Parts: sequence; C-alpha cells; structure tokens
Amino acid sequence: MKVVVQRVSSADVKVESKVVGKISKGMLVLLGVSKKDTAQDADYLVDKISQLRMFEDGQGKMNLSANDVKGEFLVVSQFTLCGNCDKGRRPSFDDAAPAEKAEELYEYFVEQLRKKDFKVETGVFAAMMEVSLVNDGPVTFIIEK
Repeated sequence: MKVVVQRVSSADVKVESKVVGKISKGMLVLLGVSKKDTAQDADYLVDKISQLRMFEDGQGKMNLSANDVKGEFLVVSQFTLCGNCDKGRRPSFDDAAPAEKAEELYEYFVEQLRKKDFKVETGVFAAMMEVSLVNDGPVTFIIEK
C-alpha cells in the first residue's frame, strides 16, 4: 500500500464536472492498493499520516499533526501508484490489487480515518476524476507499507 500525502490549504475532487469531495486545511491523500496489501497495512498508514507532524507551529517548524491543527482529509484512490515503470515505456499494473480488493481496502482506510474523528472526504472509486489542490509549502511525502 502506498500513499502520496500533500499538505494543502484546500483541495477538491470532481467527477463529471461535479465536486464530490472538498476540504480546506489538511491533507490530500492519494492511495494505491497492491495485491499483497492487508487491513493491517491500512491501519499502519492511517496511524502514520494522522500523527505525521507536517504542519507548521508558530516558529515555522513542522511540529504539528493533523490532529493538532484540526486538519481535514481528502482521500482519492489511485491505482497508478502501483504501476511499475522499470521496463519498457508502458507501466505495468501487475502488482495492483483487483478492483474488488482495492475498493474494500480503500473504504476500510477511509473508515479508520473517520473513526479518529477527522473530517474525511473522498473521490469516487474507479471513476475518472479531476483533482485540484493548493499544495501548502509545497509539502509532499510518499509513504509505503
């Protein structure tokens, strides 16, 4: 399981030109699920990102977590994160989880974040989406489990 986490001052996701998820200050999370991923991997990543100190304190240092700043989350499924570009010019998606498993773990991931009392918005699983964001910093991290 892989996430790309971006600190944002705002972000939204549209499907067919309609906004389906929107947040203000918080994190845009792009989530890729591979064949070998489990609920334990999702739990690890939820704990990691919810406690990740990537927001600035009064001295401009990244000392605060989403919990500390009442950050919001926009979680968007992105199977291309599981793409392998090592050979040739066309990415291989052999490691990506089948849609049913990926959706199950995606929904589980979102639910675990919500259980931590965060506002969590989402895209639409497997839809063509347009994601807009204002990356604050810019601050971007890639985390794998």
